[in-house]
Amino acid sequence: MSNRGDIIYDVVIIGAGPTGLFAAFYAGLRGLRAKVIEALPVVGGQLTILYPEKYIYDCPGYPKILAKDLVKNLYEQALTFNPTFVLEERVVNVKPISGGIIQIDTEKNTHFGRTLLIAAGIGAFSPNKLNIPGAERFEGKGLYYFVKEKSQFKNKSVLIVGGGDSAVDWALNLKDYARKVTLIHRRDVFRAHESNVAELFKSNVDVKLFYELKSIHGKERVEGATIFNNKTNEETFLSVDDIIIQIGHKADFSFIKNWGLEINSKGVKVNGRMETNITGIFAAGDIADPIDSVKINLIAVGFAQAAIAINVIKKRLDPLAPLYEHSSEKRL
Repeated sequence: MSNRGDIIYDVVIIGAGPTGLFAAFYAGLRGLRAKVIEALPVVGGQLTILYPEKYIYDCPGYPKILAKDLVKNLYEQALTFNPTFVLEERVVNVKPISGGIIQIDTEKNTHFGRTLLIAAGIGAFSPNKLNIPGAERFEGKGLYYFVKEKSQFKNKSVLIVGGGDSAVDWALNLKDYARKVTLIHRRDVFRAHESNVAELFKSNVDVKLFYELKSIHGKERVEGATIFNNKTNEETFLSVDDIIIQIGHKADFSFIKNWGLEINSKGVKVNGRMETNITGIFAAGDIADPIDSVKINLIAVGFAQAAIAINVIKKRLDPLAPLYEHSSEKRL
């Protein structure tokens, strides 16, 4: 469809991650004309860029589903009502103008909407990197912060560093695929789903608690690693082919700080209707911080918040419309 910026859309959605994609579908379900603006060259957000081949276990309706497959399904669902997608455009400014219109400026164009929904996830993100001298020379040569192709670990000996959801999920994902999987964690408390941690300890993954990575060995690429016990300082050499670092990511949504929105360290402040402090601007998903509720960064929560926001937007634009409609009443 046309990407002309002078068309005024009912809702402009910033971000084409899971929340933004579902919002685009739901907007069409409610008869709203939607445009989605995404800074990346692909849809899917973190699911596409960080872990396309990792299983998602907490998405309703799927006991487990690969991240890339969830994105594919969400994108196909969003296309049901032919929203406009604009990729590789980073939003730099947002401001209300006359007539109750929201102007959205990107680095390339200007877009207009009667309302705006910010579904930009955690904003710009980058991995926390190792503070080990010389580690950077192995990046892409056996040392990885992002994993896009699971096939590269087939029959390999893999060391995973971390104790969060991503580290545990990758260990479980690769346990029957790689030749051997070792996971080291600097303490004995995990920041991952309890059921996955329980499965981890029942699996064939070699879990080493209170261990950290000291150094990486190899000539042209990774050939081994030295780890140490942070309680005893005992060092152990591991012969490994690949190392996956999953020690968190830095989130940066400072790009919105000049838009006049109320923000804090957790994101954009919203009420129970997903409304921000600026009339006509809403937020949903990981970037939203409900001031009268609990902030939980789950895909399922993003879906619910997207539906709330779009229904409120529909009622705002058409006061005679019902606040919500059952999807079973629609003929797609």
